Amino acid sequence: MAIIDELLRVAKPLGDSIRISKGPAVTVRDTKVVADNIDKIIRTAVLGDPREKALGQWLIRACALGMGVFPASIHDLYLARGQSKTPDDFTVPAINLRALPFTAARTVFRSAIATESCAMIFEIARSEMGYTDQRPTEYAANILAAAIAESYEGPVFIQGDHFQVSAGKYAQDPDSEIDAILELSRDSIAAGFFNIDIDTSTLVDLSKETISEQQELNYTCCAELAAGIRNLEPEGVTISLGGEIGEVGGVNSTEPELRAFMEGYNKEIEARLPSAASLSKISIQTGTSHGGVVLPDGSIAEVSVDFDTLQHLSAVAKEYGMGGAVQHGASTLPEEAFSRFPETNTLEVHLATGFQNILYDELPQELLEEIFAYLRDNHSNERKEGQTDDQFYYKTRKRAIGPFKQALWDLPESTIHLIEKKWEEQFKLLFERLNVGETREMVQRFTRLVPIPPGIKSYLAESGGVGDISDLDD
Repeated sequence: MAIIDELLRVAKPLGDSIRISKGPAVTVRDTKVVADNIDKIIRTAVLGDPREKALGQWLIRACALGMGVFPASIHDLYLARGQSKTPDDFTVPAINLRALPFTAARTVFRSAIATESCAMIFEIARSEMGYTDQRPTEYAANILAAAIAESYEGPVFIQGDHFQVSAGKYAQDPDSEIDAILELSRDSIAAGFFNIDIDTSTLVDLSKETISEQQELNYTCCAELAAGIRNLEPEGVTISLGGEIGEVGGVNSTEPELRAFMEGYNKEIEARLPSAASLSKISIQTGTSHGGVVLPDGSIAEVSVDFDTLQHLSAVAKEYGMGGAVQHGASTLPEEAFSRFPETNTLEVHLATGFQNILYDELPQELLEEIFAYLRDNHSNERKEGQTDDQFYYKTRKRAIGPFKQALWDLPESTIHLIEKKWEEQFKLLFERLNVGETREMVQRFTRLVPIPPGIKSYLAESGGVGDISDLDD
């Protein structure tokens, strides 16, 4: 009974709106009371002591299940698109919520409800987990609590973005680096991440003579990780897995690269795990870089995306049973550019820095100065020769999100409301331009809702951590 007593203490703000029984298990009695008070539980789940955080995160997951909020895989929807069973004129936004994720996710769900959108992904990269101080259970709890608060029901797609192999660590100890990704995947799946982007593109070796040789280590390690993740799948869930053929910010991807990767990957996965489900998507390089290119005055340079490449490689990806190609690093593009993604049949686009910029633009000056001082004291080694202060702060300020988590949660209500308003406007605009409005019925038709009760032991267990993330992408 001790664990139930602890859960009851954490759940006190919910009163009699839920019942906690042996197991433990949760029965939701009054959804409105839970929705109105879930903000108190998520605060504990983010800022409490380690034990309280774990219990709060478990409680939110259990309440979500009782209120029709299901962590889900987008795999079947993407394969249906690859088979032309759905339109291909919409692009799924994959949204990285680094700071104030509960608040930000609430604005996403409000925008989704207003536009009847359901084709959207909430994601966090291996690197972001490190510098934002958000393990998978915490990130998932933020997203699910936001869905509860906004009375959103149905599938919620939570994704591990850039589960990326460090080329340097792999060169030193390949087995340990692969094991680290699999351990992170185990923790993430237990938290409700049923979508994972495997990124072994760091292992592409352009010094090799043929394209197949250049991609060999990439597709071999991707298959190894995919087989390992498939063996971790909960019963009834097929995790949506993506591969990647080129690092963001590098040379544009080509059809021969995609074909070399997929043909090699398919042979490797068949040898390791016969009849394994296919990849659902492929990430390619088409011209952008993570966070944009910062000019000396701190503004963002105009960037271009090769939409012809996106359209062509999406078509090639469908030949291999996938839903299409994925564009990373696009949130700093001009607003009018986002309409081009659905026009060119882009499957998915990853967005992060633009939302972070909105946050930083509205922070009180006193807090900004504290953040800048922290960056100077702790991250000056990342300052490149010739960088202006504006360039340095812009490129490193994401690293202050974890250390200043409490300060961000404690921002004045007036500041929070202003940030919320701007976020909501941005999400509504993106949903409109990416053409994901009115997708709820279609998404639900191709999505399996599998009720998987959260295991209390996995929430209370010590996680493996993310390790040194200094050389990883977002």
